[in-house]
Amino acid sequence: MTDHKNLLVDTVRKFVATEVQPLEREVDELGYIPEDKLRALKARAQALGLYAMNMPAAAGGGGLSMVDTCLVEEELGKTSDALIRRIFGQVYPMLMACQGAQRERYLLPTVKGDIICAMAITEPGAGSDAAAISTTARLEGSHWVIDGTKHFISDGDIADYTIVMALTDKEKRARGGITLLLVDKDTPGFSVGRHQPMMGHRGYGHTELVFENCRVPADRVLGKVGEGFKLIMHSVSAVRLAHIGARCVGMARRVLDLMCQHANERRQFGKPIGEFQMVQQMIADSATEIFAARTMVLATAAEIDRGHNAQDKVSMVKLYASEMLGRVADRGIQAFGGMGYSKEMPLERIYRDARVTRIYDGTSEIHRMLIARSVLKNGLDLQGGI
Repeated sequence: MTDHKNLLVDTVRKFVATEVQPLEREVDELGYIPEDKLRALKARAQALGLYAMNMPAAAGGGGLSMVDTCLVEEELGKTSDALIRRIFGQVYPMLMACQGAQRERYLLPTVKGDIICAMAITEPGAGSDAAAISTTARLEGSHWVIDGTKHFISDGDIADYTIVMALTDKEKRARGGITLLLVDKDTPGFSVGRHQPMMGHRGYGHTELVFENCRVPADRVLGKVGEGFKLIMHSVSAVRLAHIGARCVGMARRVLDLMCQHANERRQFGKPIGEFQMVQQMIADSATEIFAARTMVLATAAEIDRGHNAQDKVSMVKLYASEMLGRVADRGIQAFGGMGYSKEMPLERIYRDARVTRIYDGTSEIHRMLIARSVLKNGLDLQGGI
């Protein structure tokens, strides 16, 4: 840890603890962030250089290495996803594929925080199997015509534009038949469907997006025609490692801190409950699993920074960190007893938010399958991260 890294992590940690966490309960109950508070905190984050930190400096982002990104995301994980995406920016790495006029229209304003982007991949019939999408796009003259429905789209209700994954060749599909298209919110034929309330991750919208004869100019292709699936897969490792792996570590660390404080302060039968062996076991198991997950995250991040293909290890991180968080969150509520189940504590929100990490960006079952296939074919490489 260099002085620069320590300063960056300390800045994010203090900002999250003193200015962001106090809003969590209000946002969870309201289902949105009050506009005046959002403007003030977003401006503060931008002034501190904490907005769009995951993007390259050439695009106006933080230009952080993958290790630095994961260190920052670990601290961001100590608050709710709704506040993270609004205050610090949810900027998708694949936007770096913007070319020519697209950079000025989409990439740079998104990194600056002037406009909001949504990512539309998931469909009722295509979740973990993203290549099974049925939304189509056909080229008619100077326009692509999109038809289909997406669902569970985060920020779909407020996004200024959406990156839409569409099928452009039904025969090729993932092997050259899927294209990404940039669709503005006011495009004729595009509409926001029903809102889909979630068990957790409250504070921002999850919606259906409907495309009916939606005509998009031909120059709105992100990347190249037919290479959308490849572009998504190239970008998804960074998302899984930092946004899920590192954030899960941060969220679990917050739970453990609360458990330790409670175990030292709460007295039953004449002594702190931290002296009971069963409580000690919950704390010890949680600490050990957090340490293991954090080591996996940072070792894999370092491997990516060295230019290695760490896709298999990213799947291992995503699997282990998400399931670790579920266990730690459950222990946290158990250690607190009735208070842990109460909305007066942040644990019940963390418990709800944690559950989806085993589902999105590939379920635990899908990642187990990917890991096993790779190990069966190539063996287990443990050298790259050393």
